Amino acid sequence: MIDKIHKLEESTVLMLNKFDGWDLKWTGEGFTKWDAEGLTPKGQECVMEMKFRNKHYPDKMLEKDKYDALIATGKVAIYFVSDPKGTYLYWLNNLELPPLKEMYCPDTTMWTKKKINKPVYLLNEDLAALKILKDET
Repeated sequence: MIDKIHKLEESTVLMLNKFDGWDLKWTGEGFTKWDAEGLTPKGQECVMEMKFRNKHYPDKMLEKDKYDALIATGKVAIYFVSDPKGTYLYWLNNLELPPLKEMYCPDTTMWTKKKINKPVYLLNEDLAALKILKDET
């Protein structure tokens, strides 16, 4: 499963670089807390966390620890989410965050069945700076 996610992350970086003017490097196999870093199309240093979901939720869950790590870089912090209904890009630095919620989640993304309570932000799709919705016809 992790290999499939890594391929999705690498493909996303490749497409953003080739078609949208980004200059990103995939960092997913390293020990960073994000999946890509580099430059935005406007030449700003950035870090990007990516999530690929098999199910659509109108609110995209972002763990507080992940948010804090992205913001702490001092770079443009981006959260990229893809699900069956679309792709959503959140520019986190100036985003007015919803209140924190506690959710019972796996303690890591997919390597354990152990669950713990985690503080998370539930980002509504309307907060996304960019939405590319899939045609449902």
